[in-house]
Amino acid sequence: MSQVKIYSTPTCHFCHMAKDFFTENKVEYTDYNVAEDLEKRQEMREITGQMGVPVIMIGENVIIGFDEPKIRELLALA
Repeated sequence: MSQVKIYSTPTCHFCHMAKDFFTENKVEYTDYNVAEDLEKRQEMREITGQMGVPVIMIGENVIIGFDEPKIRELLALA
């Protein structure tokens, strides 16, 4: 399975939905709190050109927002 990373903030509803989805589907992921981690915030901006969260990376694929169908597709989840 591809490496999964999420750039998120503690107050983002869609970030919580994404992380709950990963937990429910037993998907291991790395969470970067861009509200506190300035280095990861800059990294996210370089990847997407914007500040919106969540930014989810599955391998080299970038998803902006919680796009469950796309996440399921990339992770080969039914």
